[in-house]
Amino acid sequence: MRRFSIAVVAAVTLGTALSSVPAQAHQGRPAPGLAGCTAGTCHFDVPPGTYDVQVTLGGPAASRTSVSGETRRSLLPETAAPAGERVTRTFTVNVRTPEGEPTGPAGTPGLDLRIGGSAPALADIRVTPARHARQIFLVGDSTVCDQPGDPYSGWGQQLPQYLGKGLSVANYADSGESTVSYLGNPLLWATVRPLIRPGDLVLVQLAHNDKTTDGATYRANLEALVAGVRERGGQPVLVTPVVRRWFSPDGTLNNGTALLVNGLGVDHPAVIRSVAAARGVPLIDLTAKTKALVESLGVEGSKALYLYNEARDNTHTSVRGATLYAGLVRDELVTRHLVPKGKVRVG
Repeated sequence: MRRFSIAVVAAVTLGTALSSVPAQAHQGRPAPGLAGCTAGTCHFDVPPGTYDVQVTLGGPAASRTSVSGETRRSLLPETAAPAGERVTRTFTVNVRTPEGEPTGPAGTPGLDLRIGGSAPALADIRVTPARHARQIFLVGDSTVCDQPGDPYSGWGQQLPQYLGKGLSVANYADSGESTVSYLGNPLLWATVRPLIRPGDLVLVQLAHNDKTTDGATYRANLEALVAGVRERGGQPVLVTPVVRRWFSPDGTLNNGTALLVNGLGVDHPAVIRSVAAARGVPLIDLTAKTKALVESLGVEGSKALYLYNEARDNTHTSVRGATLYAGLVRDELVTRHLVPKGKVRVG
């Protein structure tokens, strides 16, 4: 596959796999960058960094196009373009190695984007280095991370589609991590902390794997993460964990399994709320938000949010569940004035 140099702004028009700009628009010449795209996939040979991606969507027929990239990150939700019209959207993407989970495989160098949707039509795509982008770092576990395989998805994997140009998600969540292991593994906190710049957001959701962590240690670890972010000039945000889909006989999630109380009796969400209040840290109470949503859907309706039907898994989320949970995070970021309303997509 042909690779693009970042020194030249790349313009790509896909071929017959997608509805595209009419051939005569190029006066018989090959479409710009066409050799670099095939079967709805485009590759850009760029070094690690942050990039703005501008896509122009639409074709002769009505279309609906989405964009994902790297390790299954949702970057642009399905976007409609009326027949014969063009719609332009821009988003900002983080490119790094490893491209997914920090302890996972390296992935492929550069930026890989996939064009999807129910009726995709890509007329043009341009990738340029981002200027003054604000990073949203994610520190978390498997319920947050960029899951490599379908049907799994962490909510952090779905968050980018809700953000516009100038906000980039750098998802450093990793499967199986606790506050203890995240602080202790040099591929995790020791790697993330030096990358934080003044004004960056760092969302921390660690609890699911702190099954044997005592309360004092858990609290101290959260405080260490908060202090580390602030020392770099970043803005820490504590996030309580998503609930497990574990219903009580009365149809609620009012039990320790669902609400992340570990075997030592440590109530993780309660400790997170306490640290946030004591340290003046913004709090996203995702436990309360996801509890309300799961209970509202009930025993049957909530199965689709998790991988119950596929693996009898009541902890890890499906793409549908992760997308809804990412939307809850998006709403809280706006409500708490952590990101400007004009920088997010609604829906």
